[in-house]
Amino acid sequence: MAPFLVLFLAGVVAASRGDREPVYRDCVTLCERNNCTGSRLTDFRAEQPLYMRVTGWTCLDDCRYQCMWYTVSLYLKEGHEVPQFHGKWPFSRFLFFQEPASALASFLNGVASLLMLLRYRSSVPSSCQMYRTCLAFSMKMDYFCASSVILHSIYLCCMSA
Repeated sequence: MAPFLVLFLAGVVAASRGDREPVYRDCVTLCERNNCTGSRLTDFRAEQPLYMRVTGWTCLDDCRYQCMWYTVSLYLKEGHEVPQFHGKWPFSRFLFFQEPASALASFLNGVASLLMLLRYRSSVPSSCQMYRTCLAFSMKMDYFCASSVILHSIYLCCMSA
């Protein structure tokens, strides 16, 4: 019964304040109609920088980005706070990164993880066994406990909904 309640809650969910703004929605619709169809889409792709093409920025993404900043300028002009768009605060795009600090932190986290993996592999011999006493009972208990944790998590998700 609980999973079916989620279907009724779907109508209650609302987008971010910036997404709901009629100015933003009209701007995106107009931009998409004017720039992302026919020969204009071909022109957009021809003028789009290589790094934007490689990372998958589409014409619609660019329209959303431009309209986001247009809406933000209207909000600031009227003295309102800057709204969120698509669940995120607006950030200026640097190359193809909309959140360069977050991208840099993720990259550094990846580098640190790689360095620690290399350090671990160099200090632990490849002959080291994962289980010293690999018994049938211990393997069954391992899988049973892992499965019970997953099933209990699914149960809790359904009951809390």
